[in-house]
Amino acid sequence: MRLGIFAKTFAGDDPATVLAAAKAAGFDAVHYNMACSGLAAMPDILAPAVVQAVAEAARASGMAIAAVSGTYNMIHPDPSVRAAGLQRLGVLLAQARAMGTGMVTLCTGTRDAADQWRGHPDNGSPAAWRDLLAEMEKAIVLAEAQGILLGIEPELANVVDSPARARNLLDTMQSPALAIVLDPANLFEVETDANRRHIIAGAVDLLADRIVMAHAKDRDALGGFATAGQGVVDFPHFIACLRTAGFDGDLVTHGLMAAEAPAVARLLRELTTA
Repeated sequence: MRLGIFAKTFAGDDPATVLAAAKAAGFDAVHYNMACSGLAAMPDILAPAVVQAVAEAARASGMAIAAVSGTYNMIHPDPSVRAAGLQRLGVLLAQARAMGTGMVTLCTGTRDAADQWRGHPDNGSPAAWRDLLAEMEKAIVLAEAQGILLGIEPELANVVDSPARARNLLDTMQSPALAIVLDPANLFEVETDANRRHIIAGAVDLLADRIVMAHAKDRDALGGFATAGQGVVDFPHFIACLRTAGFDGDLVTHGLMAAEAPAVARLLRELTTA
């Protein structure tokens, strides 16, 4: 497994600075965000010089671009907000390959109008699911035209809130452009040790054929997020499950401070090379 980290973990508004910091911390790849180029995460346009700078920084640092973040609220209650997000997604998809990656990651969305990472009671409604399918179909058309994967992640606060819903989406859309990003810390809040292991193993088993990236984020005992290795997620078990499933993609950590990155890199390196 190749070790990666969210580029936004490190300060800087130019890719050379950010990728050099990630390399120095002990990682091989980054999940890039256009904020690291001094832009909005979902820009309206991408100038050729901006795209070239990302690719050149990757070459100079020896870092891979595992994916680029293209998250917008795919089931926002305002259709015009969804349309604007789709347009910006198209901009990223058109330039992803030139930046050195074959994947753009998504947020399947929430009915919460203010925060795309906050849950809403209507996320489980038939209407929310219909809106997701309609929006995803448009995104798939754009992605397939560019030969780029769309990475979707089960998130408790989003409409795709479980491995089962992710499997349903994959089976419904039937597109080779859809892929899974699996984060064990997004599969539960507070559970017993045995239940956590069961949930994680079940998720890997259910989605094994489409997992292209794994995340390394943790949960504390009260259900809050924590730095990998400082919470209750059994990472040796998670990595063993991924290996059994034949996963050989990127393991990308996030939700940590830059100062913590070297220690997390050492931990994950030890676990993935054991």
